[in-house]
Amino acid sequence: MKFITIAGPPSCGKTAVLIHTIKRLLEDNTKVAVGKIDCLETDDGERYKKLGIPVIVGLSGDLCPDHYYVSNLEEILCWAKKNLADITILETAGLCHRCAPAIVGCLSVVVIDNLSGIDTPRKIGPVLTTADVVVITKGDIVSQAEREVFRQKIRLVNLEAEILEFNGLTGKGSVRLRKILFDSPEINTLVDETLRSSMPASICSYCTGETRIGNSYQLGNVLKIVS
Repeated sequence: MKFITIAGPPSCGKTAVLIHTIKRLLEDNTKVAVGKIDCLETDDGERYKKLGIPVIVGLSGDLCPDHYYVSNLEEILCWAKKNLADITILETAGLCHRCAPAIVGCLSVVVIDNLSGIDTPRKIGPVLTTADVVVITKGDIVSQAEREVFRQKIRLVNLEAEILEFNGLTGKGSVRLRKILFDSPEINTLVDETLRSSMPASICSYCTGETRIGNSYQLGNVLKIVS
């Protein structure tokens, strides 16, 4: 099975990119399964189900969605195997963009939009710098000069990724992305595989539900701006 992760900032167009691309994959009779990880609420699962494919949705609630994602990778892969999927695509919302859900040996795609600002590529960290494919959306809204500057900013932080421009309305770019997904490596298991970057080490009282402000309520791994 091919196991592919799709990450990126909220509202960058991840789901639109995937829907157009999955339609292309289904034209080749490829069996596709989709997992969707989000924070509090999502209706994307219903949008995927309209394509007639197996869908599983997980909401992280009070947990970091990237940590929730990693904790459920093995279970999602087993679910996809039961559904006889050829390609499993896992879309994760992410939260801080310091986390990098990319897995060694699996294709990693990040979606980022031109409207997020030209300095965004250097701010979102490993989710972009460790990706194999960078999909840029909403290019039809900005000028050619802005698109070129944005693309160059991406190239400065990721020298090797394939950069692909995608129109979420028309689906332009879906044929190329379909080929990239179809040519991605296959895996048998995710057990003992590793992430391409470590997660932030911050297990504190706020991680476990504390809402009160003040030093006396702060336990665990806490970093102060001044000592």
